[in-house]
Amino acid sequence: MNQEERDLERGHSPWSDAWQRLRNNRMALAGAVVLLLLGVACAAGPFFSQSYREQNLDLGATPPSWAHWLGTDTLGRDLLARVLYGGRISITVGLVATFVALVIGVTYGAVAGFVGGKVDAAMMRMVDILYALPFAIFVILLMVFFGRNIFLLFFAIGAVEWLTMARIVRGQVLSIKRMEFIEAARALGLGRRRIIFKHLIPNAIGPIIVYTTLTIPSVMMLEAFLSFLGLGVQLPMSSWGVLINDGSERMEEYWWLLVFPGAAFSVTLFSLNFLGDGLRDALDVRASKD
Repeated sequence: MNQEERDLERGHSPWSDAWQRLRNNRMALAGAVVLLLLGVACAAGPFFSQSYREQNLDLGATPPSWAHWLGTDTLGRDLLARVLYGGRISITVGLVATFVALVIGVTYGAVAGFVGGKVDAAMMRMVDILYALPFAIFVILLMVFFGRNIFLLFFAIGAVEWLTMARIVRGQVLSIKRMEFIEAARALGLGRRRIIFKHLIPNAIGPIIVYTTLTIPSVMMLEAFLSFLGLGVQLPMSSWGVLINDGSERMEEYWWLLVFPGAAFSVTLFSLNFLGDGLRDALDVRASKD
């Protein structure tokens, strides 16, 4: 019995097939490896490098050297330490704000799709109204009204990034709720909450995972935009958006202040998009039938 016959005899689950397709996608795996290395570097790096706050005004801005691999900024602070610490903030904002958007969007979309009727129509009209508002302006108003705080930034960004997730989940629920196993759950007398969270959402997990990986770079770009405007992370803390903003103001004199934070930010975004594309292809039901 050859390997193909043994695999056929054992059978394959949809998740094992998806994992096999993901393993065959070199760009997605490369993106995952790069993200893992960046995450480890940003988490552990500041413990082994100089303090991101340590100033040396006599040193000032110096180009990359053996003493300072990425150079120093105008206050003599080690740029490598600031890039690693800024990565902590940017990645944390991306993960936490995406989690907030995930919780709100999945719950909202699942309830709207399952209940249907006038409730669904009213809930989705609310989504349409919020879609008409400029996201950045809405976040800026939240920051100005409630004050600029790093924790508020997480929730403010997440509170405006859930709309597309809600639409995606609603569409999935509308098709899943007509299937036989949902009708069987209703016939058994299961409550709405149990059907939604135990049956509908788990069966829509594929598109949810894919869109989550694509939401993280969107959230990180919005944080960078707010930091660029001075409404994001506040000094003495730093993020990649803050560093890019500082570097852009002095790029003609000190090119390294823009190039290295921008490179770290760009590599992270590219890796997230490659991983998201790979997950989309791996979890595509039609691909499993090829």
